[in-house]
Amino acid sequence: MVVLATKCYVEGDARERALKSLGSLIENDIHQLSVDAEIGVRRDDFVTVTLTGDDATAARNVLGERWGEITDHFTEGETYVGTLESWDEDGITLDAGEKVRIPADELGLGQGTPSQIRERFGLVQHLPMTFVYGEPSRLADEEVDRLYDWSRGRGRVNVNSATRGEVRATVNRAGHAQDIVTVERLGLLEQSIICGDGTDAPGLLASIGEYMRSELRCVIGEDND
Repeated sequence: MVVLATKCYVEGDARERALKSLGSLIENDIHQLSVDAEIGVRRDDFVTVTLTGDDATAARNVLGERWGEITDHFTEGETYVGTLESWDEDGITLDAGEKVRIPADELGLGQGTPSQIRERFGLVQHLPMTFVYGEPSRLADEEVDRLYDWSRGRGRVNVNSATRGEVRATVNRAGHAQDIVTVERLGLLEQSIICGDGTDAPGLLASIGEYMRSELRCVIGEDND
């Protein structure tokens, strides 16, 4: 079994849709391997995939590479993935199967408090983030680079509590299909709407917000200033 570093924290029909969507993604990833996959959700909302068959180990490696893997053992200096759990003036907390604290001065994302940094980079709760485990832990260089790339590129609207398909449908319903480039998948229920030329991220957020029961955060990219 592999525990993916992404959560399914919605309930009812929304959970069924999310897991069905995930099942399709997993099938696409491992369909060439001799393996069967059964999806579940742990009590802490992390998604599990039970793999059986001759290629179970290979399938685990593929899924761990795609989604990140939750482990019960950490080695100092190694890189892992956790989901954004909480934040305060002193740092952020990631959930990586256990709570991992990253102090403010280990974020590597410039000036400001963690709350201000969260707003500037559009960090929604449950967003999968890569970190280096240690005393103290810190955001991984590749994570810092990813977030800075967001701020240097086109504007974005980051969303949680919705699948990629649901976000696409909402953008279409709000009449903005021609105003975006794509919807980038950040996690199972965390997405990033990339704005097209001339599209204002705060305006897009305001327009689609009434249709979504989600947390939404803007990233004001340099390309769309």
